[in-house]
Amino acid sequence: QVQLVESGGGLVQAGGSLRLSCAASTRTVSNYNMGWFRQAPGKEREFVASISWSDGGSTYYADSVKGRFTISRDNTKNTLYLQMNALNSEDTAVYYCAADGAFRNARLSIWPRHYDYWGQGTQVTVSS
Repeated sequence: QVQLVESGGGLVQAGGSLRLSCAASTRTVSNYNMGWFRQAPGKEREFVASISWSDGGSTYYADSVKGRFTISRDNTKNTLYLQMNALNSEDTAVYYCAADGAFRNARLSIWPRHYDYWGQGTQVTVSS
């Protein structure tokens, strides 16, 4: 069983930056693709970014965050990151990290249903 714990959320002004972290309970996650999703009030959970297992050689971003957000991972620390720059009010949401439980999956997914493990979420609020 993999446990994920997000941190780093908070209140930031428009144009500012935040870095989210997601700590995993086991080094097994190095064999899983991982992703970030977000959910705003009254909206469905949406894909933000994903990264391939091992050294994270492949990444994929939602169009809405491309060029502003960067996903990365440090397998020595069992930690996933999301660097968020140039934040705007539309980025306000609860952010969740997730791990795809398929061992060394060759395909990155944007769909929540393909991820087996989830964190509890961290709130990001961008004030305008």
